[in-house]
Amino acid sequence: MPQPILDVSGFTAALDTLATRDVVIASTWALNDTVEEARAQVADRMTVVFDRPTRFTQNAFRVKKARASDLEAAVEERATIGRRHYLKVQEEGGPRGQTGFEKLLAQNLAFEGIIQSVIPAEGARLDAYGNWSTGERNQVLSALNAQRDRIANETTASRKRRPKRARYFVPKAGLTQDIYKRGPSGIAERVAILSDKVPVYQKRLGFFAEAERIYETRLPAHLGRTLAKMIAKRFG
Repeated sequence: MPQPILDVSGFTAALDTLATRDVVIASTWALNDTVEEARAQVADRMTVVFDRPTRFTQNAFRVKKARASDLEAAVEERATIGRRHYLKVQEEGGPRGQTGFEKLLAQNLAFEGIIQSVIPAEGARLDAYGNWSTGERNQVLSALNAQRDRIANETTASRKRRPKRARYFVPKAGLTQDIYKRGPSGIAERVAILSDKVPVYQKRLGFFAEAERIYETRLPAHLGRTLAKMIAKRFG
């Protein structure tokens, strides 16, 4: 009596698809889930190591997703970060380069000393994140004739049109050589300290260490889940 022959062609075809196409797709899913966790982790960590980080800072990184044709995923700086160097310094530690504001003052302010950094003082107007407000910094640049666009600098005529507006200045004598504000009351209040010191930061962010930890602990779990999903699809 002839023995029945079991047709396993469907099983072997599914197994072949799983071993080639499906494994690659499952890997892309696992990589992308892992790298998204790494991006979210660094954003969360910023709220711990920084004091009130701005949305710009927390959204500094983006995910480059893996594809079936390119099994590489990454967390990258957004293009808008480009010339902003502060996150690199917070990650690696070391000296901080000058900000654009500091460069403008160093290049354009009539000042006898060296301006390497500008530190907000007790009279500075702060924004919701504890940083020196952009509005007041622009007022300082205009008052001290340090704007990149010369048309934006204050003139004698513009001061006369707004006599009650606070005046920003660097005193020649009597006070420290810093930036002061004098309001309608006539009282001078220091808003920024002009320093010849280069700010040096300690390592704080720990982005690479956190990304490595998530890669080692989360990728196997994600890959197990996505492979199980593919197996269920082929053989369920």
